[in-house]
Amino acid sequence: MHDNEIMPRVVLVVEDSEYCAATLEIALLAIPDVAVNRFANGADALRFLLADPRKVRALITDLHLPVMNGFELIQQIRSDRRVSGLPILVVSGDTDPETPERVCRLGANAFFSKPFSPAEVKNKLEQLLDASPP
Repeated sequence: MHDNEIMPRVVLVVEDSEYCAATLEIALLAIPDVAVNRFANGADALRFLLADPRKVRALITDLHLPVMNGFELIQQIRSDRRVSGLPILVVSGDTDPETPERVCRLGANAFFSKPFSPAEVKNKLEQLLDASPP
């Protein structure tokens, strides 16, 4: 890697629906210098994140996931000082009216309900990436 090369801004997408994960990935790859890593459950995403915390710039997660759900994932990230400031967006089909407030209390930066607008998620992510220093 040369000095003038820009490190990609890695965004984790934690989503067990292949269709939703692919839709998010396509939208996010339109952001300059973004690379997407997809995970089907929170435990794998958390392992990847903690292996190299400085590499990951943001996380987008569903809530209802196998192994470790999105609520637990957000709690784990917010309670670990190495990654506690990571921007987190939630994209979920959860129909409980309390859910958006609950995920914001846990520390998520934004909540989008399914069906979601890929453009809206992309725009919010861009704002968060630009606001958070590398």
